[in-house]
Amino acid sequence: MMGPEEESMETLTLATSVATTTAASDYHSAISASQEIPGDPLLSAPVPPTFALSPSSSFVDPPSYSDVVFTPFNPSNGAVSSSPSSSTSNYLRITVSDPVQESETVSTSLVPGSGSGGYFTYLITSRAKDGTDSRIRRRFRDFVTLADRLAESHRGLFVPVRPDKGVVEGRVMKSADFIEQRRIALERYLRRLAAHPVIGKSDELRVFLQAEGRLPLPTTTDVASRMLDGAVRLPRQLSGADVTGPEEVVQPAKGGRDLLRIFKELKQTVTNEWVGSRPAVVEEDREFLDRKDKMQDLELQLTTSSEHAETLVKAQQDIGETMGELGLAFIKLTKFETEEATFESQRTRAAEMKKVATAAVKASRLYRELNAQTVKHLDTLHEHLGIMLSVHTAFSDRSSALLTVQTLMSDLSSLNSRVEKLEAASSKIFGGDRARLRRVEELKETIRVTENAKCCAVKEYERIKDNNRSELERLDRQRHDDLLSMLKGFVISQVGYYEKIGSVWETVADEMHVYSREVEISEQ
Repeated sequence: MMGPEEESMETLTLATSVATTTAASDYHSAISASQEIPGDPLLSAPVPPTFALSPSSSFVDPPSYSDVVFTPFNPSNGAVSSSPSSSTSNYLRITVSDPVQESETVSTSLVPGSGSGGYFTYLITSRAKDGTDSRIRRRFRDFVTLADRLAESHRGLFVPVRPDKGVVEGRVMKSADFIEQRRIALERYLRRLAAHPVIGKSDELRVFLQAEGRLPLPTTTDVASRMLDGAVRLPRQLSGADVTGPEEVVQPAKGGRDLLRIFKELKQTVTNEWVGSRPAVVEEDREFLDRKDKMQDLELQLTTSSEHAETLVKAQQDIGETMGELGLAFIKLTKFETEEATFESQRTRAAEMKKVATAAVKASRLYRELNAQTVKHLDTLHEHLGIMLSVHTAFSDRSSALLTVQTLMSDLSSLNSRVEKLEAASSKIFGGDRARLRRVEELKETIRVTENAKCCAVKEYERIKDNNRSELERLDRQRHDDLLSMLKGFVISQVGYYEKIGSVWETVADEMHVYSREVEISEQ
């Protein structure tokens, strides 16, 4: 139970300036004017806001800095993104809510005892720019399918990474905290997809958000089934009856359905790295290789900055909590001084101490609000650190596509060599060797199919290269805008809140100064 003093401290309201709204509008107009200056806004001198002259004076009486530049945090209310890149999205709002547990008719889990508790579906509400509103329910498996389809059809793009699945889902999903964390992560994932200039307009995302009933996208086959299909297919491939076609080489071989291709690409990787022979096609884009190295350095810098940001948030949280505890401790001390006072000076000191306690609680609340603002702005570092996972995947797509081209060109070289040897051996026999000639025709047909597959693989490799190039340019622009916005918001919130905190203590200092002068007079 809290005492009456503690309860009164819990219901304290923070004083706000009446002129804040007007001053803030002046600040926004000044910022709009400053944005017309060419170049980096951080390197340009800010345009100071213009304030009216006071009727009773002949000089400018500007408001406080915090009243001018500080604006409180407003939630996005489901908006896709505040980033400039989101202007190309087809969706105005996406929300994920109302998780509902449903029973699983057939258990598909490989973990004994798990999966019997059913699964959760989430209500996904979206509004497109054309005014179309959609409300559908999806389970986490549908999100996995969407991510797989996007990864297949948009290789080379920086596709946002979907949230991870629980390790032992049947047990973990019983936690309400886990469900809420997953809901938030899925909502953020969909908004990132919608904010992407290409994926936001994709058919896969549109079908996922708007198609009623079961998700019509083809589901992902589990690894065991793919490996089994690959094992069944392998004997036909070894005999030459089954050749990898053009439609297969545009996807990576690690899916498991083409074991022979996996073995060949593994052999090609070993040849490239250990044998030392130069493949027919290599990565010669020096600009891309330099950018790749810079992205690795950027990831390191983002990691360091993110760690320091977390340290700052923890420090601000600690000082806010400590300041609040100090205020409550002063309240208890004030109560003790008041109850035990025998002189009027003790009661006066207790009243002054209560003012300090009130200021400490106000400062504590301001520190908590400041910390929320800090988390909001510095979260940009975590966002861009998460983008690096998508960058690595896109670069891996490029390496995989190049390896496929190298493997097919190596196969063509080997096939042509075999044809030449068979034709040479057959020419030494009068009338030719029919068995060898028939084998030559079979090999030529295999060469034709492999040549078509190589052409498709080269086109896919070039497409991925173009995607990498455009995505790197887009990421540079996005990072510039996001980090600039982060720095502006962080500095403004720090200055604004610390001025408010300073104003709280300045008021107490003025009141204590009056008390100290009264003490001096009484002593004289």
